[in-house]
Amino acid sequence: MSERIYNVMFLCTGNTARSILAEAILNTDGAGRFRAYSAGSHPKGTVNPFAIKVLNDAGYPTAGLRSKNWDAFAAADAPVMDFVFTVCDNAAGEACPVWPGHPVTAHWGIEDPAAVEGSDVEKLAAFLTAYRYLKNRIQAFSSLPIASLDKASLHARVRAIGAAEGHTRAAAANG
Repeated sequence: MSERIYNVMFLCTGNTARSILAEAILNTDGAGRFRAYSAGSHPKGTVNPFAIKVLNDAGYPTAGLRSKNWDAFAAADAPVMDFVFTVCDNAAGEACPVWPGHPVTAHWGIEDPAAVEGSDVEKLAAFLTAYRYLKNRIQAFSSLPIASLDKASLHARVRAIGAAEGHTRAAAANG
């Protein structure tokens, strides 16, 4: 009998950086156990080139990554999500679509690397930091014994992951 594959949604407002990084990381590192998606409440329509660079440099595939609206995942024919994680404080404060199946949710807020102004070196450093925080969270998440945890325990564990190093103030308040 094969192990169940869990659908995971990463949400951000613009769907250009953090949620894209998380989608790519989990789809590769959690292959066979997880299927990751990302979306935004107000997608910008393009993926930030620094997100693509960081992912490519780390060996993650980037083909098919795109900025998309979360409404596409609230449609009747959309995959049912088992987990929904917001990775930016703005998305966490917005009225999200009603997700069929009552997924486990948590806020994993980290600072927006796309908001960093300065040289390309400073921007790249911000993306590398976001990547590292997301990779650490995803590693902790994918190590959870999901099938053996009740929903309340699972919810507590994923919220605690969101309060790990690098969290925003809103993430700490929700953790």
